[in-house]
Amino acid sequence: MKTALVTGGGGFVGKAIVKRLIERGVSCRVVGRHHYPEVAQLGAHCLQGDIRDFGFLRESFQGVDTVFHVAALAGIWGKWQDYHSINVLGTENVLQACRAQGVSRLVYTSTPSVVFNGLDIAGGDESLPYAEKFLCHYARSKVMAEKMVLAANGAALLTCAIRPHLVWGPGDPHLIPRLLASGRKRLLKKVGPGTNMVDITYVDNVAYAHVLAADNLSGNQTAAGKAYFINQEEPVCLWDWINALFTELAIPPVSSAVPFPVAYGVGALSELFYSCFRLDKEPRMTRFLAEQLAKSHYFSSARAQIDLGYSPIITTEQGMKHLVEWINVYENTL
Repeated sequence: MKTALVTGGGGFVGKAIVKRLIERGVSCRVVGRHHYPEVAQLGAHCLQGDIRDFGFLRESFQGVDTVFHVAALAGIWGKWQDYHSINVLGTENVLQACRAQGVSRLVYTSTPSVVFNGLDIAGGDESLPYAEKFLCHYARSKVMAEKMVLAANGAALLTCAIRPHLVWGPGDPHLIPRLLASGRKRLLKKVGPGTNMVDITYVDNVAYAHVLAADNLSGNQTAAGKAYFINQEEPVCLWDWINALFTELAIPPVSSAVPFPVAYGVGALSELFYSCFRLDKEPRMTRFLAEQLAKSHYFSSARAQIDLGYSPIITTEQGMKHLVEWINVYENTL
């Protein structure tokens, strides 16, 4: 791997991948809708544009041997056309640009949501079928995109998909800030009994897995055409993990709870209300979110261990320490 390109390289996961590549001496380009001074300071060449613009991608991919396709529209609320155009059509453009420029390897950032069917998943592996019914557009669009990426695998372009779950760590602009804001306002409630086990993945481990996958595709190629669950190798009780973080930050722990059927019903009513009035703001509760907060969803990373040689380089305990240190510094600068 000599020259790599990271779509969405200015984002949380993308930037971690860029940093790891540059530390290895790989020439790195970043494609994103904005200019990212912090990424440029790492040594990456930033190209500003949209993955829905095929001409821009084709020009950007010239001379690249490996593409990490991280860019995506995330979230649990929004318009289907937005998720489809970015996550599905954007991925189609990435594949076409790879073919047009002779890129030989593509590592795609997917999600375990592609197999989540609303039921508990305990130690599931990659043999789980894709979900067929969806409560959020994100999951549906990621299924379509992952299928497309893996189907594109062949002699000219080797592809694989990485499925990290609940990515967290210093610099997180999504999960952790929302948790802290809701916790401080006492807005969080456990959904169900609060004993559900979930996978979490420290951001540096996610980046590490992506680079391992690219190495595999340039080596023995056993990852070609496959998807991989990535995690900390040990699930956590979701609410215990949240409360442990809150304790470190002197935030009152979450103690009150709401039954799952109630949360699910509130989510359904909220979705109806927001849809009828065409509100863009994300509802505080949706049916998908209720299921995510109440159900167990953790996976085996055995395939990643065997094929990629993956094992977390940062433990959950180390990650928590790094996260708390970052939060304290970050909030003191606000």
